[in-house]
Amino acid sequence: MSDLWVFGYGSLIWRPGFPYQEAVAARLAGFHRSLCVYSHVHRGTPEQPGLVFGLDRGGSCRGRAFRVAAADREATVAYLREREQATSVYREHLAVVRLEDQTGRRVPALVFVVDRAHPQYAGRLDAERQLELVLQGVGQSGVNRDYVVSTVAALGELGIRDVPLVRLAERLAPDRPG
Repeated sequence: MSDLWVFGYGSLIWRPGFPYQEAVAARLAGFHRSLCVYSHVHRGTPEQPGLVFGLDRGGSCRGRAFRVAAADREATVAYLREREQATSVYREHLAVVRLEDQTGRRVPALVFVVDRAHPQYAGRLDAERQLELVLQGVGQSGVNRDYVVSTVAALGELGIRDVPLVRLAERLAPDRPG
């Protein structure tokens, strides 16, 4: 069995939750990061959904790739399935990502892509609706606002500035009224 690469584009960037040997900025072609998933477990409830990131088709996405030792592969995949598939809103894929280090290697990585046919797929929402959902969302993993702000901060540390997400995070700042 070989090492496993995992591509993180949301909370996995700042809270992977599994042991890894290496973490490298990376790019995935064919998908983009989007606040397009109604959260019914981690950052909201069915009655008051939050909004979380999904990889949606089209474009490309910069994030972080984690190399997991072969010995930790099975446990990591089991952990990720439990974490990411609480309501089966994502489809598990092996996709090629390009590492943004001095090697520029292309490696197969485990990614979780949103299932557009799932009832929790929100699609493209305007900024006001995103704000509304994020402000109301609280779930098993905490406050939705914290999830978005932490993700935007982690993206910034990687040199990734997604202007609409930065604007949303600014509006979510705790010292600023919702």
